[in-house]
Amino acid sequence: MSAPRKPLVLLVAGLAALAAGAAAGDGFTRQFPITACDFKPTGGNAYFRLKPGRQLYLSNLRCVQDKECDELDELWITMLPETKTITFDYAGKPRTVTARVMEEYETVGGELEEISRNYVADCSPMHDIYYFGEDVEDGDGNRLPDSWLAGRRGARPGILMPDRAFLLGSRYYQEFAENARDRAEHTSMGIDVEVPAGVFHGCVEVTETTPLEPGDESLKTYCPNVGNVRDDDLELIAVYENAESPAAKN
Repeated sequence: MSAPRKPLVLLVAGLAALAAGAAAGDGFTRQFPITACDFKPTGGNAYFRLKPGRQLYLSNLRCVQDKECDELDELWITMLPETKTITFDYAGKPRTVTARVMEEYETVGGELEEISRNYVADCSPMHDIYYFGEDVEDGDGNRLPDSWLAGRRGARPGILMPDRAFLLGSRYYQEFAENARDRAEHTSMGIDVEVPAGVFHGCVEVTETTPLEPGDESLKTYCPNVGNVRDDDLELIAVYENAESPAAKN
């Protein structure tokens, strides 16, 4: 089901939000209209749904079969039933948000590589998805240094995926912490994509970079009513509803 059309004033507000602050620094927006948001752990938009139990399964199987990748890399992205309460200061005032826990469970060659628990919420009424932090562990359960949380050591939220009110060339920070500065740019829109899960239309390509690792680049593709269908060599294999976390099975 497509996301409902919004009044023009909300679309303009969303575009203005991504444009605000873009002229400063590196050209990526880092200030967002957080005070206008009613954050919820459910909802989302056509490209990013916050539905508990929904799971995307991606792998690089085709890359391995084409002998362009050495090992099978698998990724399960699951919206867990869990939420996390996060408090941070914004505009001089404390703000408390209940965020959905989105788990990313990755294996390489059949062995657990990494688990991350990401904290995301829907900014109503615009339905942009904001990112409030993540706890990351390696396959041995060791906490990794790219973990961060809004409200700690000056970290603040970014936008993980805007709603339909975005433009080609939009550039914004997804996370803003001392150790986490991922940022996104919309580099292609309205494209058709074919992956093992099917053929999808009206998709958007997002190029992710970080000033902490100059030259490093990641390419992701999102499609309406599906979500993330490509993550570099990983491709969407299947979408599951009412799914259990792979971590709970092991």
